Amino acid sequence: MESANHTGIAEFVLLGLSDDPQLQPLFFGLFLCMYLVTLLGNLLIILAVSSDSHLHSPMYFFLCNLSFVELCLTSATIPKMLVNIQAQRKDISYRGCLTQVYFLMIFAGMDNFLLTLMAYDRFVAICQPLNYTVIMNPQLCVLLVLLSWLIMFWVSLLHILLLKRLTFSTGMTVPHFFCELSQLLKATSSNTLINIILLYVVTALLGVFPVTGILYSYSQIVSSLMRMSSSVGKSKAFSTCGSHLCVVSLFYGTGLGVHLSSARTHSSQGNMIASVMYTVVTPMLNPFIYSLRNKDVKGALGRLLSRAASCP
Repeated sequence: MESANHTGIAEFVLLGLSDDPQLQPLFFGLFLCMYLVTLLGNLLIILAVSSDSHLHSPMYFFLCNLSFVELCLTSATIPKMLVNIQAQRKDISYRGCLTQVYFLMIFAGMDNFLLTLMAYDRFVAICQPLNYTVIMNPQLCVLLVLLSWLIMFWVSLLHILLLKRLTFSTGMTVPHFFCELSQLLKATSSNTLINIILLYVVTALLGVFPVTGILYSYSQIVSSLMRMSSSVGKSKAFSTCGSHLCVVSLFYGTGLGVHLSSARTHSSQGNMIASVMYTVVTPMLNPFIYSLRNKDVKGALGRLLSRAASCP
């Protein structure tokens, strides 16, 4: 078989969720609906936070960025899958595959950073309320988000540059519905030692430290709440922290599921199911979690929809 690794003519074959042609219309309708709900939900969160002055605070600034990243994460995978199902094709170009890997790593990494920043924000708000406005000033919040983007741009670019060194066969099959870094490393015939070392180092640095930061923040938050005498203050803290904890559990739970299923099973089915949860279901559910559990967001959405309905 002719091999190509640096040319634009190479194409990969995405095997998708199923080979059964009778299931393709069902998958198309299901994922189209989920994608539209994800777009609508996250756009509403962004519009509600941007248009309501009551929500112009660090916590909702991070939430607005999280909604944008979730929207982009889903858009990096689902449209290509829908196009392939509709056209009854399974191919993706070499450049298209690397581009998908690049943006998936950026948006997944940004999810990780933003959830950590939101945990830190709640830690400062509850444990150091008198210094909250000084510590979490707008300049610092913007700087932290920009720094997160910069880190993920360069880390993802390094992964792609190392990936371009590898040799792939034209028409190589990828047992997934999108191009995933770990699947490409398994499929290549080249030596992937450097790629795997970088993958583990990045996972350790950008995975373990943020999780540790989140766990530490919430251990301090729980300790402060136990000492808090005001039931109103406790209720408000649980409302904002509860929403964030649900999103954190979904994000890291499904992410862990992807890695465990990939490591323990030779079949890609479990990996794909976990990936669907990670890239589609979680971004779709996040707006509902924040709008249903958070009174401020729920109120802002109500005012936004009321203004929209009153417009001629």
